[in-house]
Amino acid sequence: MDLRLPKPAPDQKLRRAEALDALDSVLPFDRRDFLAELLTDDDVATLRHLAKEGIGENSLRALASDLGYLEAWSLAATGFSLPWPAPEALLIKFVAHHLWDPAKRETDVSHGMPEDVTAALKSAKLLRVDGPHAPNTVRRRLSSWSTLTGWRGFVGNFSAPGLRSAIKLAVRASARPRGRKSRKAVTADVLVALLKACAGEKLVDVRDRALLITAFASGGRRRSEIASLRFEQIVEQEPVTADPKNPGGEKLPCLSIRLGRTKTTQADSDAFVLLVGRPVLVLKEWLERAVLREGAVFRGIDRWGNLKKRALTPQAVNLILKRRVAEAGLDPMAFSAHGLRSGYLTETARRGIPLPEAMQQSQHRSVQQASNYYNDAERTLGRAARIIV
Repeated sequence: MDLRLPKPAPDQKLRRAEALDALDSVLPFDRRDFLAELLTDDDVATLRHLAKEGIGENSLRALASDLGYLEAWSLAATGFSLPWPAPEALLIKFVAHHLWDPAKRETDVSHGMPEDVTAALKSAKLLRVDGPHAPNTVRRRLSSWSTLTGWRGFVGNFSAPGLRSAIKLAVRASARPRGRKSRKAVTADVLVALLKACAGEKLVDVRDRALLITAFASGGRRRSEIASLRFEQIVEQEPVTADPKNPGGEKLPCLSIRLGRTKTTQADSDAFVLLVGRPVLVLKEWLERAVLREGAVFRGIDRWGNLKKRALTPQAVNLILKRRVAEAGLDPMAFSAHGLRSGYLTETARRGIPLPEAMQQSQHRSVQQASNYYNDAERTLGRAARIIV
């Protein structure tokens, strides 16, 4: 049996790839070719329409990725591209294929995602897990499916009682504990080790130092925010005192970073964060060495040390961190770029900085989410777990 996903005709793939060229700033070249094999002409038209409507690059990138996965799953599971709008039965089938009971699977091989569907998605490098998916991943893909359905002018069945009930039961059955995006936080001690790993004077070392320290010190910026950071967002500020209690004391350099559109702020937001002291010096060293006066701050560097014009992708930011983690003698599987965000909040808790002040810099909107990292650090420093030692 051929378990590979069906391939479009060469002229179809070329036409779709050329259409996706309009999304050059969102989709890397190799990703466009891959999606051209999975998406239909209508899919491509929808993505281009969304781009023209001004949807954020990160949102569009996520929608394109989810749409590619959904189309591949539909082809593998039904033999056909996604129908629009999707019937409720197909939505429930998607849930059943991705959220299931591992114990029941041991006695019933038909439970969960069929083996041929699993094999097809793995051969396309779209599926890496062997067990049920994370509930949040399934919900996000259903949300993307719903959004794309609405943009096509259809009303979906995503609020149907049967689907809601299926999700609730499937989440309970899958019993998969939620894992953090980065198993370990990049706290100050880890950051010091990473900065030592890129202490050289090559252009790539200067860039990586600036990238890591800027991401951490600016409140644990998301990898997408670091990848999209532009020179125009950086504003020179008057030096500030090293010790707020001593206004006449030593002065430290200060920059502000205007955030613009992020996951929690809008493009016209006046939200900003500050860099003070050493991070300012490290970032300025990079800007001077790279002779950057406009455009993307963090860019690719080729094997010969030449600076590229295009900004790093969010994935590249993650890979840079993992590479420096490995060079520092740590386990790259335990860290991801999100560890800079969780590490910042963990470090503020260790130093007794009030949570509201830390959130002002990290720009977390959810107190509950921010306090998860903050409280974990407080608990490890507290006495409650030290009753018997």
